Amino acid sequence: MESSVAAAGFAALAQETRLGLMRLLAAEGATGLSAGQLAGRLEQLPSTLSFHLAALEQAGLVQSTRQGRRIIYAVRFAGLRSLLAFLTETCCSGRPDLCGDLARLLPADEPEVNMNAAFNVLFLCTHNSARSVMAEAILQRVGKGRFNAYSAGSEPARAPMPEVMAKLRTLGHDVTSLHCKSWDEFTGPNAPRMDFVITLCDVLQGQHCPDFGDRPVTAAWPLPDPAKFSGSAAERETMINELYGMIRRRLEIFVNLPYASLDRLALKKRLDEIGDMARAPA
Repeated sequence: MESSVAAAGFAALAQETRLGLMRLLAAEGATGLSAGQLAGRLEQLPSTLSFHLAALEQAGLVQSTRQGRRIIYAVRFAGLRSLLAFLTETCCSGRPDLCGDLARLLPADEPEVNMNAAFNVLFLCTHNSARSVMAEAILQRVGKGRFNAYSAGSEPARAPMPEVMAKLRTLGHDVTSLHCKSWDEFTGPNAPRMDFVITLCDVLQGQHCPDFGDRPVTAAWPLPDPAKFSGSAAERETMINELYGMIRRRLEIFVNLPYASLDRLALKKRLDEIGDMARAPA
């Protein structure tokens, strides 16, 4: 295990609520508990608890599986073992067997099931044809496997803007799966659970966002709408280039936030700061 990975794991544990979660889940072993059961036992708001669970899952210490409409959380003992191994691998001049009974503190290795420690991020715009599609493609690249990117709109267009798709292809992005879709696809019981929902336009045609549950951290990063720009072909290309740069800069900050050490309120504040940057001229 690399020291940076170990540091992220220990940082994720350095919070009282998360320690309580880990102790409670460890007591249940592989059976795990649902989010509702955890909230009841720890007397925490579901929205607060889901954020902490996401941080532990991102650090590889908790795993989640879907059982019908419920999400079951369990300790990922392999992650805990890795942290202990990192601490003790140099013990007693390379003789960890002399360091006591640390190995007996954890249950025997168990098969892991359907673990997905990546954060799910949904980008919203009215037509899901330019800004949100571009953000989806960029995050899939800069997220380095730690983020799953999605995009949708309140009134999706038939297809993404040709200039946007051409720009993404030129820069080497995989655009085969990019298409315009309704945000309704992300509201059902079988939809992926979102950790973040970020709107990229000023107003979604006067509509209210649907209910994505109390799990996601929400933010608004208003950016210029290329559909409203009526310049020459060269001017439009320049505008698309600038828009790509603005989105990429925001997302590079986003993916490098210290998620393991931030609570929900602190993370919301950091996302709002990125939104304020988006309102300023590039």
